[in-house]
Amino acid sequence: MSVLPLVFTSGWASGINAYAVVLLLGIFGRTGLSDEVPASLQRTDVLIVAAVLFLCEAVADKIPYVDSIWDAVHTVIRPLAGAVIGALLAGQSGSLSDITAGAIGGSTALASHFVKAGTRMAINTSPEPFTNVGMSIAEDLGVAGLITFAIFNPEAAAVIAAVLLAAGLAILVFLWSRIRRFLRRRAQRREEKRLAAEAREATGAPPL
Repeated sequence: MSVLPLVFTSGWASGINAYAVVLLLGIFGRTGLSDEVPASLQRTDVLIVAAVLFLCEAVADKIPYVDSIWDAVHTVIRPLAGAVIGALLAGQSGSLSDITAGAIGGSTALASHFVKAGTRMAINTSPEPFTNVGMSIAEDLGVAGLITFAIFNPEAAAVIAAVLLAAGLAILVFLWSRIRRFLRRRAQRREEKRLAAEAREATGAPPL
């Protein structure tokens, strides 16, 4: 059976929470629930690092504005993780070339990452923190559920991931105006801080 559906689903999930994907796949492989997981993802040190980083993300991802900073830092990390996981899965099964699998996993992760990051920017236009917490929990549960489902039903999981990705991109286009306002406000705050610092420096006032 081709590993392509699992590569696609893991790429989508990596764009949302790459550490959860590594941790879940490693556990499934370590417990013998899947033969598709390469040994490199089952290593104890990899699982420990993934678990620690997953806990860090679980906290950062629920704090308004901090989540957007975290997303910005992971603009490279998540697509890279999706590409590496895809290549490793392909190498394990031999049914798909490593380069092709890496390209599919990385590009899918990049697309889902932009959906996640853009949606969070739109949510951060609201001052209340509850939407961030709810969205973060929903994303974590969605990643865990779909990766688990993909282990046993990879084709069906890939279809669900494709639908979620298409819906997310459509929502992102719809929310683009709110995202632009968020970016303008953030740029304005940075400019105000810079001007305030220059004013304090000009008057000899101590920095805040």
